[in-house]
Amino acid sequence: MTLLGIPIDALSMDEAVTSIHRLLTQHRQHQIVTPNSEMLVEASKNSAFRSVLQRSSLNFADGAGLLLMARFTGQKLAHRVTGTDTLQLLCKNLGPEYPVFLLGAAPGIAERAAQELRARNPRLKIAGTFAGSPDDSDSADIVARINAADPALLFVAFGAPRQEMWIAKHLSSFTSVRVAMGIGGAFDFIAGVQKRAPSLLRSMGLEWLWRVIREPKRIGRIWNAVVVFPLLVLRHGKEAPRSL
Repeated sequence: MTLLGIPIDALSMDEAVTSIHRLLTQHRQHQIVTPNSEMLVEASKNSAFRSVLQRSSLNFADGAGLLLMARFTGQKLAHRVTGTDTLQLLCKNLGPEYPVFLLGAAPGIAERAAQELRARNPRLKIAGTFAGSPDDSDSADIVARINAADPALLFVAFGAPRQEMWIAKHLSSFTSVRVAMGIGGAFDFIAGVQKRAPSLLRSMGLEWLWRVIREPKRIGRIWNAVVVFPLLVLRHGKEAPRSL
């Protein structure tokens, strides 16, 4: 299926994790994206970002707004597949044959997230962690660090759309990475430095309300997600379901 011309894979959480496991067994590289309403608004005016979303191997629906607008456009999208939940469920079941590298967030956060993930799955192999940045001046050092660590799976927490653009630009430079995925603030949640919305609010699609109450400075981003995105879909019109 598609929304605003961007392909979205209509998968459950379990199906998403199974799909990533399958990609890890392949001898080619894959980028996974978890678009939300705000990201699709950005893609509507950022052609480079739009191209990344259209070329990625998988796009998981990370946002209740996508489910609502899918119904409006006559398409079936039953499940949210958030980056944070995908990362945690995947790492809970990974063995040491698929080492993981955590890149991004503030200094020290990726290390704390790695400790928590290892506590949940002692078999998980964390190949390395690094805060880094999406700046071009840091890219050569980051690529060298990751290649030296030899991971199969790379999670990048630079925030959208920077993390997706960075992965698309540098994925081919990695010698061992088979799957790379942008995961926004997931490290902060796992490390415990940020609190996620209660599960009830998440299930009701009101995570945006929780975030704007806790972080009023996000009001512009929330406006794009809950107002601008539906208006863009209304203007774009109904889209025919598409098999990817």
